[in-house]
Amino acid sequence: MKIIPPTFEILGNPNGAEMLRSIERAGRTCYKSEDLITDDSAAAFVRRILKRGHESVIEHAVLSVKIICDRGVTHEIVRHRLASYSQESTRYCNYAKDKFGNELTFIRPFFWDEDDAKYALWCEIMQGIEDAYMKMLALGAAPEEARSILPNSLKTEIIVTMNLRSWRHFFRLRTDKASHPQMREVARPLLDAFKALLPVLFDDIVVKA
Repeated sequence: MKIIPPTFEILGNPNGAEMLRSIERAGRTCYKSEDLITDDSAAAFVRRILKRGHESVIEHAVLSVKIICDRGVTHEIVRHRLASYSQESTRYCNYAKDKFGNELTFIRPFFWDEDDAKYALWCEIMQGIEDAYMKMLALGAAPEEARSILPNSLKTEIIVTMNLRSWRHFFRLRTDKASHPQMREVARPLLDAFKALLPVLFDDIVVKA
């Protein structure tokens, strides 16, 4: 049994400045003001259209992120409809195979300290699930059958692609204090990464303590 924290990776080495220029080229079509495009006009243009609520323009740009988290968190992520998803399949992945280390991997529930009795009980339960899963496979169960006992804590990988308007909606919901703690554990540092890449588009999203 392996226990790991959640992680993420923004894919494709995106260039924030070029994305803004692409948005500006699309947006200026509405006003036929392409003649006003300069080397440094994109950020100001995007800031103005956001202020006007003209967010449909930023749908022309997309970002893809690889998120490693537990399956409970992905159940919430995939509720965002204007997106594309590709997720690790427990139906086809046989975790008894060498490429998975012949073990199950779980995402550590950060809200319990390692010396907490609840964390110790969680570890005991996860170990029991791994033992039962491996025994089911040894008895001839297919992975799609054995997966019926796998918990929300199971580690999964998901590629998420959204346009920038959808990402803004995602962060407004998933960094809010009403969101699930493990969802915020992923969404808040991811928002920081988006702010570093595209501050004009994401700096206005404020995370409340």
